[in-house]
Formats: sequence, C-alpha cells, structure tokens
Amino acid sequence: MSPAAGILRVLKGGGSLPLTPRRPAVEPARVWEGVPAFLVTTPASRPDLTLLFFHGGGFTGGSTAGHLDLCARLADAAGAGVFSVDYRLAPEHPFPAAVEDCLAAYRYLLAEGHSPAGIVPVGISAGGTLVISMLLAARDAGLAMPAAAVSLSPAVDMLFLGESVLFNQETDWLTPEHLVGILEDYIAGHDPTDPLASPLYADLRGLPPLLVQAGGGEILIDGIEAFVSAAKVQGVSVTFDCAEGMFHCWQAFAAVLPEGAAAVERVGAFVGWWVAEE
Repeated sequence: MSPAAGILRVLKGGGSLPLTPRRPAVEPARVWEGVPAFLVTTPASRPDLTLLFFHGGGFTGGSTAGHLDLCARLADAAGAGVFSVDYRLAPEHPFPAAVEDCLAAYRYLLAEGHSPAGIVPVGISAGGTLVISMLLAARDAGLAMPAAAVSLSPAVDMLFLGESVLFNQETDWLTPEHLVGILEDYIAGHDPTDPLASPLYADLRGLPPLLVQAGGGEILIDGIEAFVSAAKVQGVSVTFDCAEGMFHCWQAFAAVLPEGAAAVERVGAFVGWWVAEE
C-alpha cells in the first residue's frame, strides 16, 4: 500500500496520524478584538516577504495551532514569514464573518507598513476559499492587490454541483455530508451563489496571479477546474497544479507524505517566481 493510500484509509476511517509537527517560532498578534493572529517564522524567513495564511477546517474548525507544521514548511519553501489568522468560525459566526476577518488581516499588514508586493495570501481548504474571497473584497474596497496568491484545495462553489462530489468518494476522505454541514453552518441561509461565498460565480477580473493546487481524487475537483477555467477566461494569470490521485488537503500531511512535501515545495517556487518578478 502506498503512503497516500495508507493515509487516506486512516482518514476515511476517522483515525488520526502520528505526526511529529515542526516547532517554528510563534509570536502572537491581534487583527481586531476577538480575532487572534500569529507570526510564524523559521530560520529561512526573510522580513520583506509575508505569507498571509488562512487555515482549513470547513469554516467551523481549525486553527493556527493545528497548522503549524504546514506553516513552517511554507515558510521554509518560500523563505517567508507566515502571518496566520484564526478567523471567526461558524456556526456562531456564519458567512461573511470569516471573509471580514481575512480582509481585516490584509488591511492590518498594509497598515503595519508591509508592501503589497511582499504579501502572498495562502490558504488551504476553507482557507483556500477565503484567499479568493478576501482578494475579491480587497479589490472591491480599492486596496492594492498582493504580489500573488495561493489557494490549496478550495471549495469554490457552495452549490457543490460537480459530478466529482458523487464519483470521487472512494478517493477522498471529504464526503457529501461534510459539504451539507458547510451549507447549514457557514452559509446558514445566505445565498450560496454570493460571489464572496462561491468564487466560481464572481467577476474575477483584476485579481493577482493565482496558484490553484488540488488533488485529482478530490470530490471538489470539478468545481475547482471550473473556477480555473473561469478565471483564465476573465484574464487572470492562473497556474493550475493538479496532483493525480491526491485527496483533499494532502499538503497538510507533508511530514509523512512525499507528495505533500513536494506540493509545498511547488508553492514555494511559485511564490518565489512572482515576488522576484515584482
């Protein structure tokens, strides 16, 4: 059994993996009242490059603490500091609270003197969605766009209409039931086609260069591919990195999965390219 197949089997069974996460330096910050954030650094981090990180967790869970290994690996791969935001969670704080918090974090970095050319938003799963939503909100607010952005395994269509939702259930640990929970807890009766909730339906013009990374075995892959196509048609520079056979958020298991470690390195290469271009 391959490492990926073994990890998927554990995840589908509801188990946990014996990971030994990296222990980067972590300094607390605060975006606004009730919204903590953390600066995560490693010896590779340089002061003029910041990854604005949004964690995963289906909009109802997750935290910086649960993503420290990934943050450390991203910091090493990109040579950057990572500013990670513990945005408000549903169901206590449904849409658009998380989007507001992520936009507040971007405003905070700008107010602290960070150049937009030295900021790259990066998010995984729900955080990948929030990267795109935050960019749309920032554009509409007239803010300067960051150098580039990275969206890992995002949910881009809250209607979840792709056929892969049905046909990729054997190759992913994420289930249709998870998606129903997002609709009930995060969308909570709001219009699921609101562009800030479902970027697939947004006017994407004016967004910075994007890296969209997804696994070919994800139940969300059809929606992700549709988003990539829509963004390209609207003139956005999109790099689509589809890892054959990989499941939702395989990057988070880079400590034990070679394909996850390689995916993080590709994120670092993308960031380095666009920051150098700036």
